[in-house]
Amino acid sequence: MTTSEETVNHQLLRTPGLLITGTDTDVGKTYITALIARELTSQGIHVGVYKPVCTGSFPQLAGRPGWQDIEELARAIGFVGPDAHICPQRFAAPLAPPVAARQEGKSVDAGLLRSGAFWWEGRVDLLLVEGVGGLLSPLTEDESVADLARDLGYPLIVVSRLGLGTINHTLMTVEIALKRGLQIAGIILNETAPAQGGMAGASNPSEIAQRCSVPILAIVGYKQPVRERCEDKIDWMSLARRNVAEKNSTGPRGRE
Repeated sequence: MTTSEETVNHQLLRTPGLLITGTDTDVGKTYITALIARELTSQGIHVGVYKPVCTGSFPQLAGRPGWQDIEELARAIGFVGPDAHICPQRFAAPLAPPVAARQEGKSVDAGLLRSGAFWWEGRVDLLLVEGVGGLLSPLTEDESVADLARDLGYPLIVVSRLGLGTINHTLMTVEIALKRGLQIAGIILNETAPAQGGMAGASNPSEIAQRCSVPILAIVGYKQPVRERCEDKIDWMSLARRNVAEKNSTGPRGRE
C-alpha cells in the first residue's frame, strides 16, 4: 500500500458527500449526478463533482482528447479549471479502467483515486462522487468501486435503469453494498431511452420496495428532471450528512 493510500484510508473526507453508483454501465450515473449538482447549485449550495477515473475519450478541436462525462459534470456546476480536479486519471479506450490503462502502458494509481477527492476539501459544501460502472466494476488490477466507496465513506445513491431486468440488478447491488458494510442513502430509477420503462418500469418501484429496505428516492423519466415519489423535495444535504457509522440494518428481505 502506498503512502497516499494509507493516508486516505485513515482520514475520511470532512466535506459531506454522496457517491453515485449504478447497477450497470450506461444507466445514467453522470446524468443523475449532474441533475443533483444543478439542483443544489440553484439553491446557492457550493457543489463539487469528482469522478476518480474516466475512460472513453473523443477528439476535440486541435486534436486534444476530451471526456463527455467530465464536460457534463463541469457544466453542471459551472466549473472552469483543469479536468484533473474533476477526474485525475483519464484514459482513451472505452474499456474498464485497468484495461484501458494497460493499453497505454500505464496503470491506475489506487492512491490517487482517493487522494484526488481531497482537492475539493474546504472549497465546497457538498461533494458528489460518480463511480464507474457498477459496484464491482474494476478500478485497478485488484480493486473495485466498492473498495473506493468504503474508503471514501460516503453514503451511496444507487442509479438503476427503469425497465425489465432492473429488479434483479438493483437487489444484487443493494445486497453486495450492505455485505461490504456500505451505507445506502437511496435508489433512483432512471429511464435511459424514450418509453423504455413500459409495463415493467411501471411495476419496478413497488416490486423493488417490496423486496428491499432501501428507499426509492425518485423516478426520472427520459431526460427529465428528478420526479420525487413524495411531495417533499429530496434533502440531498441531509442524506450527505448522515453519519457514515449508521448502516442500513437490513438488505433485500429474506436474506441473512
